[in-house]
Amino acid sequence: MQIDKPARILFFAALAFTLYMMLQPSPPHLIFERLGDKAEHAISFGGMALLARLGFRKMPDWLILERLSFIGALIEVVQAIPSLHRDCDWHDWLADSIGVAVSLGLIRVLRLRERLETQLAPVEAIDG
Repeated sequence: MQIDKPARILFFAALAFTLYMMLQPSPPHLIFERLGDKAEHAISFGGMALLARLGFRKMPDWLILERLSFIGALIEVVQAIPSLHRDCDWHDWLADSIGVAVSLGLIRVLRLRERLETQLAPVEAIDG
């Protein structure tokens, strides 16, 4: 199944939406607001990590983590501009990076599980 191109389009759309939301002086409230600001950051960047993994399959996990983490840090630097009336908080950057790492880790675990199930399937068929 070839999902690279649609996932890339969705990734860049999610990135644009994230940048828009995080750089607005008064962003609209989303459904995740009840979970807290840090959860919003982790969910947003975790989702982008999933789309990046699906859209850029040859890119190593560490590079996805590095680049999305850099984007999160850059957002915090821009939020320090007084005219935006936003708060620069390194905890937000940490939540972004943790969201990416958790998402990539879960994908890796699911792929490992899939590989193990595939490898064990012929053995089960012989025993059965």
